[in-house]
Amino acid sequence: MPMPMREDLGNERLVWMYTQMARIREFEEHVKRTFLEHPGAMRFGGSMHLADPANHFPGTSAIVGQSIAHAAGAALTAQVKKTGQVVYCFFGDGAAKQGAFFETLNLAAVWKLPVVFILENNEYQAYTHISLEDANCIAGDPLSKKAAAFSIPGVTVDGTDPLKVYDEVGKAADRARVGEGPSLIESKFYRFSAHGNAITVPPAPTQFPEHEAVGVYGNKDEYMAARERDPNTLFRARLLREGVLRDADAKKIEDFARAEMDDAVAFALASPLPSPEEATNYVFA
Repeated sequence: MPMPMREDLGNERLVWMYTQMARIREFEEHVKRTFLEHPGAMRFGGSMHLADPANHFPGTSAIVGQSIAHAAGAALTAQVKKTGQVVYCFFGDGAAKQGAFFETLNLAAVWKLPVVFILENNEYQAYTHISLEDANCIAGDPLSKKAAAFSIPGVTVDGTDPLKVYDEVGKAADRARVGEGPSLIESKFYRFSAHGNAITVPPAPTQFPEHEAVGVYGNKDEYMAARERDPNTLFRARLLREGVLRDADAKKIEDFARAEMDDAVAFALASPLPSPEEATNYVFA
């Protein structure tokens, strides 16, 4: 059952949550559409090559799972400098099988680092269903049980319910902030697109295959059931039902997010490519 609306959050904060959800959804859909509509224009390797330090996003890694160790380094910096900051580390269920996961959680627990590890379980490690490659899942246990190996809190939360996620992440952040160390949160949800697209060289068209549930396992019922639990649709309906938003207000939010991403795509397409000389900028070894 979804949680009731939180009075302590206030309507403004709830609307902000939905606004961010709408922006994230439009960003993802625009990235996918741009691959299709402008073949060859987008050649970066995905979300593993992003950084925005000015907004407290130090970066990601092209090596799956390595950002888990990087998060511990950032948390150690905050601990040593006594900044009071908490680091949030997001990674998939597949990355939880990398050695960096086990080594990092062990050391983070030993040093009581202020970090919240958020394991995003979308049920598929690229093309392989979790029931075939995760020992905890095969045993019928939640993936948050992995935390027990390091004697830190582990909890599983419905990742399609932003209020439940807010509560659990808040508890973990409070714990980290007072020096009690890391926590592991398994957020369960479902991605609606295939793991990746078939990036080709023009004029061959870029293609997005069917979701693995359909294209690999032939389980269309699973996929369609997941679409019925779209978190954006469900949270929007809750806000309308509770009187936090009117339908016209929700449409304004969605239209704004769509226009914002339209502008971002137009800006990117109109921007010049970097000069070859810039390839060695910020390379130190």
